Amino acid sequence: MRKKYILALGVVATVLTLLLLYFFPLNTEEPTNPSNQTIRYAKKTEKYSHPIKPVIHRKGHNVYIQMTAQVTKLKIAPGIIHQAWTFNGTVPGPILKVNQGDTLHISFKNLDPNMPHSVDFHAVNASPSKNFANVLPNKSGEFVYTTDTPGIFMYHCDTEPVLEHVANGMFGMIIVKPKSGYPTDNQVDRTFTLIQSEWYDESNSNSLQNGTPQAVVFNGKDFSMQKPLAARNGERIRLEIVNAGPNHFSAFHVIGAVFDRVYLNGNPADMLHGQQTVTIPPGGSAIVEFVVKEKGDYPIISHSLMDMQKGAKIILHAE
Repeated sequence: MRKKYILALGVVATVLTLLLLYFFPLNTEEPTNPSNQTIRYAKKTEKYSHPIKPVIHRKGHNVYIQMTAQVTKLKIAPGIIHQAWTFNGTVPGPILKVNQGDTLHISFKNLDPNMPHSVDFHAVNASPSKNFANVLPNKSGEFVYTTDTPGIFMYHCDTEPVLEHVANGMFGMIIVKPKSGYPTDNQVDRTFTLIQSEWYDESNSNSLQNGTPQAVVFNGKDFSMQKPLAARNGERIRLEIVNAGPNHFSAFHVIGAVFDRVYLNGNPADMLHGQQTVTIPPGGSAIVEFVVKEKGDYPIISHSLMDMQKGAKIILHAE
């Protein structure tokens, strides 16, 4: 009798448990972070795309460029790994060089399985809704533009929210060489390209919205990971700069040098002389030139010193 009683109690308990689970199921979903509605960092996966070199070939004035969007795991500073959204697997994306008057034929393949991406070229005049359109995951888009204006330009992902896509690494530089060149072309000994940008803490979405970066860098990496730029005493140096932002202005400065020529946005028609610091807004650019007068190390910095302190620095070493 006692065994039957215990067995009956067990049956009743089991039935009650099943009923409770049916009407009040366990919530196995992760809690929702409201900030994720506007700021979404790349999903954590164990598979990362390796860099894919862009395919570029020219036929007369037509330039054919194959680009990709992909998620890539990058070391941006000692101890800091960022799961970046990239063009062709690098941050910055590939540096593209074309001539004024060229027609660009862009083939853009989205290898990111999680979201759409796009390409916005600051160097062209085109309808954004048509020519900078989103490309869905695992799809490709074909776009054609002409490059009528010479200069140094930014390109970037234009998919909403744009702030998030640029902050996660989707930007690069396109150089449109002027038809008649620059007045100092035959005097320049060395040319270097620099892209200033900001990295934000992936675990803190508010840092991006409030413009408080974890690192401010040149060419995607902290100062401690940069190799010095090599030059020789007496050489004329040309620096081609884009500020990708997405939030901070660049106060571009070389300690120990005065820029004897500055081409705003890289346009030969917009030339300045005798500049100590050049202000470059997010999405803007410049070419600066100077002559190395003595051997030594010349720090290239953003003179917004909090940004320099966060990594916006690289050395030009002159022998």
